[in-house]
Amino acid sequence: MGKTVLPDARVSPRYSGICTFCRYPRVEDVLAENYPLDWAIYGVASDLGVTYRSGARFGPRAIREASQYVKRFHLAHNVDVCATLSMADGGDAPVSPYSIEQTLDLVEEFALGLSEQGGEVGAGGVGGVGGVSATKLFAVGGDHSITYANIRASYARQGEPPGGLALVHFDTHLDTVDVLWGEKYSHASVFRRAIEEGYVNPKKMISIGIKGSLNSADDLAFCLQHGVTVATYDEIVRPPSGGLATAGTSRGAVNFAMLDAFVQRVGNHPAYVTFDIDVVDPAFAPGTGTPCPGGFTSAEVLDLLRRLKGLNVVGGDVVEVLPERDPAGLTAFLAAHVMFEIIALDAARRVRA
Repeated sequence: MGKTVLPDARVSPRYSGICTFCRYPRVEDVLAENYPLDWAIYGVASDLGVTYRSGARFGPRAIREASQYVKRFHLAHNVDVCATLSMADGGDAPVSPYSIEQTLDLVEEFALGLSEQGGEVGAGGVGGVGGVSATKLFAVGGDHSITYANIRASYARQGEPPGGLALVHFDTHLDTVDVLWGEKYSHASVFRRAIEEGYVNPKKMISIGIKGSLNSADDLAFCLQHGVTVATYDEIVRPPSGGLATAGTSRGAVNFAMLDAFVQRVGNHPAYVTFDIDVVDPAFAPGTGTPCPGGFTSAEVLDLLRRLKGLNVVGGDVVEVLPERDPAGLTAFLAAHVMFEIIALDAARRVRA
């Protein structure tokens, strides 16, 4: 049965019943013996922070439905994730539809409260020791501004590690703009705020898949000044030696060197993984608000995520899914599997340990 109890797909088909993330139980339905939770997954139906297309507020609902076909055993990591981890759907955080900052405060408060669902609450939350909570938080957005709230909550749950959390950031965009139209907490500013306020250690941060045009060369300045590792799409996917692409395609092999070096450098430091779906080429994930051509394939991002094995993942999110722009549901389907891949890193690390 394992730590996460799933409906039997041979008795209750995947197309039936109430949708929860990956068919995991609701927080209130978790068996007492499976507390404390290892992961609480919750939705944030807010897109107040967008600067182009809106509609990502419907992302959590679409990803829940698309996740019904996510199964329990991770083939590449050789681990039964549901047997290893106790996971639950925590529902959706409350939002304030006319205020970004109030929404972020509400989301953080809600996320921190998820650790108190069931079991006994100690000084550090359920299962907490020395101020560190046992339950990790995974947010499903919504636009990228919601990441700020989940990072803030994850930082607190980890006992406020000195220097801030390490961060693996998959995205087309850097998201380090200072202010837009007088707003400091839009989806374009999330990591600038998180770094400035001490929740993220910029010297232990890598942004993967950056591509496309910029507003100006100054867009890179903040990252360069603060020591963020920027791994552009072109640096990750290179043609084979000699400059010739693989036969029949302009793509090269995935270059894992920068990612491998980052994982080794970060070591055991608590790390957060944030995944903006627009890092994927719109041919594979068209349902997003700020698409950019020339990105990763679905297979490439799954390979990159699996390469993070060994990282001490303590929180994560997947954001910027805009269902209306993808009637076939491919984007939400990929996002559901990205969520599983990130959480599976924790299961693989525990089994290895």
